[in-house]
Amino acid sequence: MEFQKGDNMTNTDDRQHRSLLKKIAHRVMMERGFSLDFSPQAIAELDGIHGPATRADESTRDLRNLLWCSIDNDDSRDLDQLTHAEAMPNGAVKVLVAIADVDALVKKQSVLDDHARQNTTSVYTVAETFPMLPERLSTDLTSLNYESDRLAIVIEMVLAGDGSLQSSDLYGATVRNRAKLAYNSVAAWLEGNDPMPKEIGKVMGLDENLRLQDRVAQKLKALRHLHGALDLETIEARPVFVGDELKDLEADKKNRAKDIIEDFMIAANGVTARYLASKNVTSLRRVVRIPKRWDRIIELAAERGSTLPKEPDAKALEQFLVSAKAADPLRYPDLSLSVIKLLGAGEYVVELPGGSIAGHFGLAVKDYAHSTAPNRRYPDLITQRLLKAAVAGRSRPYENDELEALAKHCTEAEDAAKKVERQVVKSAAAILLESRIGEQFDAIVTGASNKGTWVRLLRPPIEGRLESGFEGLDVGHRLRVQLVRTNVERGYIDFKRVA
Repeated sequence: MEFQKGDNMTNTDDRQHRSLLKKIAHRVMMERGFSLDFSPQAIAELDGIHGPATRADESTRDLRNLLWCSIDNDDSRDLDQLTHAEAMPNGAVKVLVAIADVDALVKKQSVLDDHARQNTTSVYTVAETFPMLPERLSTDLTSLNYESDRLAIVIEMVLAGDGSLQSSDLYGATVRNRAKLAYNSVAAWLEGNDPMPKEIGKVMGLDENLRLQDRVAQKLKALRHLHGALDLETIEARPVFVGDELKDLEADKKNRAKDIIEDFMIAANGVTARYLASKNVTSLRRVVRIPKRWDRIIELAAERGSTLPKEPDAKALEQFLVSAKAADPLRYPDLSLSVIKLLGAGEYVVELPGGSIAGHFGLAVKDYAHSTAPNRRYPDLITQRLLKAAVAGRSRPYENDELEALAKHCTEAEDAAKKVERQVVKSAAAILLESRIGEQFDAIVTGASNKGTWVRLLRPPIEGRLESGFEGLDVGHRLRVQLVRTNVERGYIDFKRVA
């Protein structure tokens, strides 16, 4: 994208960084077809909800006495899941994942549901969050908040000592969150770097329960990687504000606490998919197909002295990634990013009873249905309704053609949401770089197509367009670039190749 020197928004007022980014986020949301506000009809419907759902049928279990806890980002308020673990004989462990029963208050074809169906997801920009459901629902009435009784769908998994699934069940329950925890502080404690968070110490036995959850999650991860799950580690940029002034974009990395939630949710999503299949119910699956650009992945491996088979092979790719991480851990996120780009995007597809669709290549799982975040992802709310109907033996809430249309819409909207989030990050990055025109940086190619060539700086982790010198470059190539221009309003950052 070309623009004149005068388009560069130099010396942005430090005091207005946040408000400028909010303005940009609103504009980009509208450009991508999202609804920014809830209609008066939706607000009226919300006003008619006078409290959290409490009515439960005779089959609903009372599990409020268990040591449930939530682990999420420091600033998360829409709590979709709680976890709990129980040691069993012969080294087995029962893992329970409680998912917020959003459907109890947000009914299909309600006005609130119509809004959620249109946007299909909460959009998390660096400046502002645009929730799929009104905050009074997603952060209160349907959120699994601390010391609050809530209805939930519980996914029960009994795991053997090696992490393999022995049995599973699914049922409704009433739960109570005993501790609202944050990823970074829990991880620092589990890894022995910081004292135990005070929220854990307040609940007798929760410390050992979390250590048990940690051990089980590591076994689940090891088993998935044995089957070919890819150990991908990218650098996500999170903004650092001081007041309203944007000071930096810092890398947000994986840790042990995130592993607990990630591995439990992957396992739970597999259970929900297989449960629906066992009931001969059509379901909405999340798939990442076999990569079309396997040839370039082979080249990346060859550049690092490894050989991959000619046909896509998840196990072989994982072995290469493990060796590459051990050889060069500092550069490994750059390799991971290249592989992710070459694997291609995920999508939602409909699985008919008895069908055999593609699985999730990157996770090395065949059965995978998004079900663990119904407050912020519409496919999960769809799956929740399918699950509740299957458990109760009721007629299914969606016809096949309706699910087909929703799968396509949810895939497109999720892609649009990611573009919104990326574009606002780029505007934030442009703010940080606008005073550094002419400087040179080390970079890696993250995208190469007829639409253009894109690079990401190694430090700070900022992506931009390569406007010249891109001949012969492909995803994963490293180079030296010079910053040519920025445009905060449009999120444009242009580089030229210098080496």
